[in-house]
Amino acid sequence: MHRELVENCKRGKRDAQFQLYNLYAKAMFNVCLRMLNSREDAEDMLQNVFSEVFVNLNRFRYESSIGAWIKRITVNRCINFLKKKKIQWVTMEEQQIPVQETTVRFETQDLSVEKIKRAIPLLPDGYRLVFTLYLLEGYDHREISEILSISEATSKSQLNRAKKRLKKLIQHEP
Repeated sequence: MHRELVENCKRGKRDAQFQLYNLYAKAMFNVCLRMLNSREDAEDMLQNVFSEVFVNLNRFRYESSIGAWIKRITVNRCINFLKKKKIQWVTMEEQQIPVQETTVRFETQDLSVEKIKRAIPLLPDGYRLVFTLYLLEGYDHREISEILSISEATSKSQLNRAKKRLKKLIQHEP
């Protein structure tokens, strides 16, 4: 779809690079913000991501869309950043809590997107990261387990706990 734009970027044309940045910067910033939970970290990460995109653009082989390729770099860089910060994972074995399937549902009582958006940053890092990857970015538990180097069961339990915590946070919000 953006083949000519990408090819111009590969040739080092600054106007094409600026155009590519403008096409994807806002969406990638939002991914960074959801995952890192810090505006400053998200801004820094966005710059790092696009630096990496332009340095490695010759590796892009049109096997996916350029947007999907940039998003994958963004998610991977955010995960690496969080791993360096040492996310605290609560494993099932530590808690000895049986994991239910990830079908915790939010009752439809007065739930707005805005309430959920305000509650997500209040989640612990591990919960927020799995919640974001699964429900907002569309990864499945197998992919999340591979990306984060955790078991699928841990991914499921983190998602389940994130949903429960979100529900509590939203219920207690004025």
